[in-house]
Amino acid sequence: MGTVEGEIWLTDESANRVLLEQLGLLSAIAKTGSIAAAAKSLGISYKTAWDRLERLNNLSRLPLVLRASGGSKGGGSQLTDYGRQLLTGFEELKKQHQEFLQSLNNQLKSLDDVSGFVRRSSIQTSARNQFLGSISAIELGAVNTEVCITLSATLSVVAIVTERSREEMNLAVGAPIMALIKASSVTLAVGNTGRISARNNFSGRVSRIDRGTVNSDVSIDLGDSKTLSAVITNRSVDQLELEDAQAVSAFFKASSVILMQA
Repeated sequence: MGTVEGEIWLTDESANRVLLEQLGLLSAIAKTGSIAAAAKSLGISYKTAWDRLERLNNLSRLPLVLRASGGSKGGGSQLTDYGRQLLTGFEELKKQHQEFLQSLNNQLKSLDDVSGFVRRSSIQTSARNQFLGSISAIELGAVNTEVCITLSATLSVVAIVTERSREEMNLAVGAPIMALIKASSVTLAVGNTGRISARNNFSGRVSRIDRGTVNSDVSIDLGDSKTLSAVITNRSVDQLELEDAQAVSAFFKASSVILMQA
C-alpha cells in the first residue's frame, strides 16, 4: 500500500512560488550565517546548496539571500527581509501540512491506483535553467509564434513555439509560465561579441565555475537575483580565461527555450 505525500508552495497573486521544503536551506542560512555552514548542517555539498539557492532566487519575485564576498567558501550570508518573511510561520505550516497528509492516509485504505497514476503523470525535466515568469507579449505567425516572457523588472526571455503549441497550451498575455533552457544551449563570450543571430542575449558576471573532467558548469549572475548556467568545455573556459566576477555575454536561440505551464 502506498502513502499520500505532498509538497507545499508559498504563492502570491502573481503566481510566483517557492517550495516550502526548500526553505529549509534558508532556515539553515539564517541559523549559521553562511552558505557553507548551512550546507554542512543539511548534509549536502556546497555546490548543491548554491544550486538550490540559485533556483529559489530564480523562482522568487524578490531576493531571498544577500550574497557576501570572501572566496569560494568564505564570507557570511544573511537573509533579506523578504527571505525572513517567508520563514515566518514556516514550522507551523509544515506541522499543519503533515497533519493534513496524515489525515488523508488514515482515511484511505488503498492508494495503489492513485500512486500509480501519479508516477505515470509526473514529468521531470533535465533543463538546468528553470525560470518562472509571465507572458508579456505574443506575436502570432502562420507557423511559429514568438512569446516574450518577463522574468523580472529588467530581464525577459523570448521563445519560439509552433502556433499549434500555443493553441494547445492556451498561452495568453499575463499568464504565468515556466521557461526552460538547457545549460548546453547557452553560449558564452567575453568582450565585444558583435552582431549575433541569437534572440536572447544577456550581460552578466561569472559567479561560479564548477570544473569537471571535460566540461565546466559556469553560473552567470544576471542581476535581479537571477542566475543562468552554461555548460561549456574546459578548453573554452581556458580560452576565454574565465574567472569569478568576470563580465561575460550569454546568449541562446529563442528556439532553445522550452515553455511549460506553471
